[in-house]
Amino acid sequence: MFTYETADQKEVRRFRIAQFNGRMATVKSGESTVTGFVRSVLEQESSTPPRWTITIIPNAPKEELKPLRPSPRLRPFAEDYF
Repeated sequence: MFTYETADQKEVRRFRIAQFNGRMATVKSGESTVTGFVRSVLEQESSTPPRWTITIIPNAPKEELKPLRPSPRLRPFAEDYF
């Protein structure tokens, strides 16, 4: 799990919408980029200005799908179209 802290209300709203709709969210923190599902958005009530802690469950990058068999080089019955 990846924990991210922010004080930006627009960013928090984006994470809450992603959590509600079950969509993935992307966070750029320094040089690292994390993409995954938002697990929780918690407000820290004791801080001024308000801050939020966001927990994201990262997804592993998808592997490229390889075709099961090579595609045919010739189209059968191509002469029928001419």
